[in-house]
Amino acid sequence: MPENNKRQAKPSLERTAMALALAEPHEEMNELRKQMFSQNVYCAVTELRGTYNDLQPSGKLTHSVIAEAIRADAIRKEPKAICAITYAILEASQGIFVQDNSCTHYELKVGIASNQNWIAIAIFGRSSLHALTERCRVGLGYTHL
Repeated sequence: MPENNKRQAKPSLERTAMALALAEPHEEMNELRKQMFSQNVYCAVTELRGTYNDLQPSGKLTHSVIAEAIRADAIRKEPKAICAITYAILEASQGIFVQDNSCTHYELKVGIASNQNWIAIAIFGRSSLHALTERCRVGLGYTHL
């Protein structure tokens, strides 16, 4: 197919969110955010640490992700968007909080990607009850705004 007839593929929000969650150097993360912004994809990243009880029942994970998404213009501050992102966070959390007790410690990085119609939440991190039992965890949530 001639070069000028190729359609530009839409960016995958799921892959973008996951790439943000996995990005190590801040330069790599910032470059991806700039590239996606030029394609009308709003991106954000937040990091959290704590035990299961610190992050889940308290709502710290959900509140941090929502606040960062609003700050980055990935979602509007309105009930429908807050409800949608909450479901995406809960879906992503299912891959993170698996068969652990309340004392398990987590270090998580959350990638957020939105095109104002859909939002993807990716969570990557490590969990451990003891230093010798550390495990990598990953979760992905995707929903319509």
